[in-house]
Amino acid sequence: MSPAELCDKISVWIKEKIEQAGAKGGVVGLSGGLDSAVVAVLCKRALGNNLLAIVMPCYSSPQDERYARQVAEKFNIKFEIICLDEVFDKFIKILPPGGKIARANLKPRIRMITLYYFANNLNYLVVGTGNKSEITVGYFTKYGDGGADIFPLGGILKTDVVKLAKYLGVPQAIIDRVPTGGLWPGQTDEKEIGITYRELDQIIRVVEGKIKEPVAEDKLRKVKALIQNSLHKRESPPLFSFDQ
Repeated sequence: MSPAELCDKISVWIKEKIEQAGAKGGVVGLSGGLDSAVVAVLCKRALGNNLLAIVMPCYSSPQDERYARQVAEKFNIKFEIICLDEVFDKFIKILPPGGKIARANLKPRIRMITLYYFANNLNYLVVGTGNKSEITVGYFTKYGDGGADIFPLGGILKTDVVKLAKYLGVPQAIIDRVPTGGLWPGQTDEKEIGITYRELDQIIRVVEGKIKEPVAEDKLRKVKALIQNSLHKRESPPLFSFDQ
């Protein structure tokens, strides 16, 4: 399927999901990264003015906000900027000391709360920006960026998201950015996952049986372990039943 056909298909899907929920539109977090840019543009195509993008700096790089503004302005997307620095500071102040991951994951969870505040006020759905590569291996924060009502890129691998971005006209500087969640200085997605997106996508296709290509055994084991260990992040919480 060509990028043009896929973009049309996803846009129709977004509109259908919004209508099926009885919602009036969608709200999306615009981070300045590739995935959120693609999702925002697809939502704009699907929902028109019934879309609100929220830029949520939380001790973020100034570049993040600059790129987010650039996308919103280029595609005429309504947006608001909500600085979460002070909220993050309050949490850190009242909570006992925690490790780097626990502290970093506060950021996407505070952003999730913010998105749902706007969604509730407007009768919108929260549109997630996670792609298939990250969701498959659990590279997202549970009840953070993993907290959304729909995921338009949930079936699209990262390397294919790049193709969609190019077709949609996402600024090249954003396409060329090193993927990062901005969780701490110097943090990058590929460094944290421990494998490049190109390698990851190839292995996912191999695991799913869509292609038959030789892959490094150690990386194959790593990806399979990531998939297994993150299963709880992709499933609804298990419920105890007396019938068991």
